[in-house]
Amino acid sequence: MTEILWTAREIAAATNAVLVGGDDWQASGISIDTRTLTPGDLFVALHADRDGHEFVANACAAGATAALVDRRVGDGPQALVDDTLSGLGLMATHARKRSNAYRVAVTGSVGKSSVKEAIATIFRTVGPAHCSEKSYNNHWGVPLSLARMPANTSRAVFEVGMNHAGEIAPLTALVRPHVGVITRLAPAHIEALGSLEAIAREKAEIWSTMTHNGVAVLPVDDPLCEILVTMAKAHNVSRIVTFGHKNRADVQVTQFETGPDGSRGQMNVFGEIFDFTLQVSGTHWAGNAAAAIAASLFCGVDAGDAARALAHMPPLPGRGGAMQIELADGHATLLDDAYNANPVSMAAALDTLGNWPAKRKIAVLGDMLELGLEARRFHEALSWDIQQSGIDKVFCTGPLMQYLHQSLPAKRQGGWFDSIEQVTQSLRQAMQPGDVVLLKGSNGSCIHQIAMALKANQATSTS
Repeated sequence: MTEILWTAREIAAATNAVLVGGDDWQASGISIDTRTLTPGDLFVALHADRDGHEFVANACAAGATAALVDRRVGDGPQALVDDTLSGLGLMATHARKRSNAYRVAVTGSVGKSSVKEAIATIFRTVGPAHCSEKSYNNHWGVPLSLARMPANTSRAVFEVGMNHAGEIAPLTALVRPHVGVITRLAPAHIEALGSLEAIAREKAEIWSTMTHNGVAVLPVDDPLCEILVTMAKAHNVSRIVTFGHKNRADVQVTQFETGPDGSRGQMNVFGEIFDFTLQVSGTHWAGNAAAAIAASLFCGVDAGDAARALAHMPPLPGRGGAMQIELADGHATLLDDAYNANPVSMAAALDTLGNWPAKRKIAVLGDMLELGLEARRFHEALSWDIQQSGIDKVFCTGPLMQYLHQSLPAKRQGGWFDSIEQVTQSLRQAMQPGDVVLLKGSNGSCIHQIAMALKANQATSTS
């Protein structure tokens, strides 16, 4: 039996909507995209690149039970509000208030989605849980995720992101988290904010509107940890909890090893020792796991249960998952970490590739974006990480990655390419059995298209 998420009258009460075309309908979900709409969803007609009101008829044809609109469109049940984004925000606030769920908000420059998914995995093992879909962490993603939260949820985790100053606080005000997590800081969006210190202060706004007795979880290994501690105290959090590798961490990673078959390690959690395993690979997952366990402790989850639950988290698309690529006379291994990139996450990915057993280690790298005036230096500096990791060949694409290509020794240059199509073709020709190939770049560099092409070719060749 399909559970009811919202009734028409509840939406009207939450948003001051005028119900037209009927007032006795119910919605089992919420959609903003007719391509992924499920029958029974409420369709919210947001104003984006295209006006969502243009798709109301398509939504109805796909089985939407009603639409949230700010002008009447055709026939059918609709909830008429002054502005659909504001209406969605009011639904989000109502959803939060009608639930007794523990709420965690996660932000940071690196690892937001990974830590969010790790926390969600833990939460699902101990009761009804809810989390943000994909990386829905912006001005419409956060309210959408909250509005989708069922009333009977026990624990929920939400990802909160930003591109410019002033964006974290209003999103956090919607969530009103019991626990606010900052994963790691990096010069992502430094073009807009100007400095790492400014990024740290903006991220720390996740603690600005917490519930009573709110807990701040922050990375002790980060060079800007002390700024985060100062900001947490300024926001009057009730408790500061640290995670990482340093001895003074409250949740300390004491052992960790990673490889093709996943990762395993040990943590000291406030003086108690727990083993944990992960299906995912990469040295950065040690900190991600510690952050997830630290957050879960203050949502009524036993540390041992949290550590054991991590074993159930599957690899995340575009975030380092490994798969075999069949070649004519063997296979290569693809490490798809193409979802996004900044200098910190890029260094972690290169380190993971360096530790991977392989005949040859190949990196295919796209531009790291939004780095401002320091972009050239950040790209050139990757040459040191590549040489330290013992990577054999580097294929580069994008104008910024040309700086890296030029700074590499000739023996490591796989080539610089003007287009994704060119680098994909060259990579296919270069791959040999036993190779491990890393794909990494900012989302706007379109490196993910290489992964899609290789996987599509794989599906075709094995069908």
